[in-house]
Amino acid sequence: MMDFDPTRPKWQQIADVIRKRIASGELPSRALVSEVQLEAEFGVARTTVRKATAALREEGLITTTPGMGSFVTERS
Repeated sequence: MMDFDPTRPKWQQIADVIRKRIASGELPSRALVSEVQLEAEFGVARTTVRKATAALREEGLITTTPGMGSFVTERS
């Protein structure tokens, strides 16, 4: 589990971690971004993970397909 900074919302900190993983290639294009796995990894509620993934979706870093999940957007 992660030590969260009490001065920032947890969802922002989780989004930062995922953003870094995408930038480093740890999460390559088309990789699944599993809410269930993130919930367990960070020890937070699903709503917190959903706020993080919503922010990443707005930035165009991930795309979500209903019934399939969220995936890292392909970079050119």
